[in-house]
Amino acid sequence: MASMSKIMIIGNVGRDAELRMTPNGRAVCEFSVAVNRVMGSGESRKEETDWYRVSCWGRQAETAQQYVRKGTQIFVLGRFQPRTYVDKSGANRVSYDISADDFQLLSGRPAGEGGMPAGGAPAPSGQFDPDEIPF
Repeated sequence: MASMSKIMIIGNVGRDAELRMTPNGRAVCEFSVAVNRVMGSGESRKEETDWYRVSCWGRQAETAQQYVRKGTQIFVLGRFQPRTYVDKSGANRVSYDISADDFQLLSGRPAGEGGMPAGGAPAPSGQFDPDEIPF
């Protein structure tokens, strides 16, 4: 019998993507994503944030390093791997790690930062020139 485990999150990038290379030369890029949830209403309303550590590999890592920036809203699809560790104070902690199969930027970069807008395509100018069609 086949099995599958996937996780999908939508949240805000907590830190810029950082690219590094493994000892055998494979690119890996890591960044964090905050996912907020609201419980209750009125005076009993409470908001909590879950943090996920996301890693991308190969060409996807190089793309993430170019475009994933703090504050950007992002969709991530991947494999979920909770990891337990002991922090500096000796307390047991859990890290929510995701190895990304795919990601999509849902909001553009903050104003004035240039680069590609959400979706990876140039922003439409509002004017159409038929001479610019490549076929």
